[in-house]
Amino acid sequence: MIARLNWTLLALFLLSMIANFTVRPDPTVPNIEILPDMAHSVAYASFSPNPILPDGKTMQPPVPGTLPRGFAPLHYQATPEDALRAAAELKNPIDPQKAKERGAVVYQNFCTPCHGGALRGDGAVALHGFPAPPNLLGEKSMKLAEGQMFHILTFGQKKMPSYASQLTMNDRWSAIAYVRSMQNAAAAPAPASEAAK
Repeated sequence: MIARLNWTLLALFLLSMIANFTVRPDPTVPNIEILPDMAHSVAYASFSPNPILPDGKTMQPPVPGTLPRGFAPLHYQATPEDALRAAAELKNPIDPQKAKERGAVVYQNFCTPCHGGALRGDGAVALHGFPAPPNLLGEKSMKLAEGQMFHILTFGQKKMPSYASQLTMNDRWSAIAYVRSMQNAAAAPAPASEAAK
């Protein structure tokens, strides 16, 4: 009995091996799908009606209290009072030495057109008739706290628009670190050899 079963299994194995080499699948023909709706459901367009969901809309609002990935809430408003509160509460979380390199790129791309390469408010925009922005090496700008500078970059101030949609929080802090390093370099006393000249 066992010998007959073994011979039968051997014969089936040999038949399957022969079929494997003789009946080759055509690579140009797609595979057969059983119950394709399980793998490929019918998609609804984002703004189209959807009879499956209770409110009849395909696009659903986010769950209350959730935040998008990479988004950190900022509990300030675009008011002068909150700018002063930001000055007192916010500190640059990025290491200034590491942030300067990225900050130089951000400043070059986003700030130079108005504030100029030397931070004096003499960028190309100001040279073509638009009101000149503040000189970032001026006394008032030098006294701004980093938190207040962050508030200005986030919400804008007077004619300066908000850069929150163009720059991430880290890029805003990096630009501030770069501006602060340039301000510190401008405020540093000249070496004695330079003063003698």
